[in-house]
Amino acid sequence: MLAKLQGGGASLYDIVVPPDSSVPPMLKLGLLAPLRHENIPNLKNLDERFASPPWDRANKFTAGYQWRTVGLYVREPKGKALPESWGLLFDAKLQPGRFVMLDTARDTIGLALKFNGHSVNSAEPAHLREAREILIDANKRSMGFENGVAGRNKVLGKTAVAAVAYSGDAARGMSDDMATRYFVPREGGILWVDNLAIPAKAPHRDLAERFINFVLDAQVGARLSNFIQYASPNKAARRFLNKDDLADPAIYPPPAMMEKLEFREDLGAKTRLYDEAWTAVKSK
Repeated sequence: MLAKLQGGGASLYDIVVPPDSSVPPMLKLGLLAPLRHENIPNLKNLDERFASPPWDRANKFTAGYQWRTVGLYVREPKGKALPESWGLLFDAKLQPGRFVMLDTARDTIGLALKFNGHSVNSAEPAHLREAREILIDANKRSMGFENGVAGRNKVLGKTAVAAVAYSGDAARGMSDDMATRYFVPREGGILWVDNLAIPAKAPHRDLAERFINFVLDAQVGARLSNFIQYASPNKAARRFLNKDDLADPAIYPPPAMMEKLEFREDLGAKTRLYDEAWTAVKSK
């Protein structure tokens, strides 16, 4: 997405859907147009946690679309409940069988940091060294790195016992196979938000704002989340959401777990520390 926008796409597309971590670099590159709030009155429907988020204070450039968690999608042995810990991947003594890790640097390093009791945004060299060594060891024992859907499909196909996955993908997997389940480990994890935004030179800016306002309508927002089973940042949509989904901790974690979830922050130049650690992990 970033490459396409930088290559001239900022004047070709009307809507883009960046994850939270992509918004700060997009703003630094001048790739997004400010949202004219008078044209998007349904911005008021956003839940307080997703209104004025850390990557875009006052929603000047983005509006929350859907959110998700990063957790473990597992097939438990019959009659045996697996411990809800990232140790299933990061502690050889707890390994339940073959597993798949997620092929994204910030997420995977962040989860190793969380396992060690640190913030997913830590830039402390000592913390990152610990995380790097944990992941190098896990990589040697794993089936490798995949995207979330591919990892989930390996669990569904019974070639893996566990995979790091996104909550919405896992929810659909559980619908397909009730012998599988998803949870955010007790140490906590990452809360992702996908956002609606308008490129800086969008050819149909007025229409794009009308579309964002449409998506933020309470009933429309609920229809979206009810279909794809990702969580809605739309507070007004809650009364229209599927009651089973609202009660499902795999989609909407309980308050105690929400307190352990972190947004990924823009680390600026310190991102290179993650890049260096990731290169070391992938090369082993």
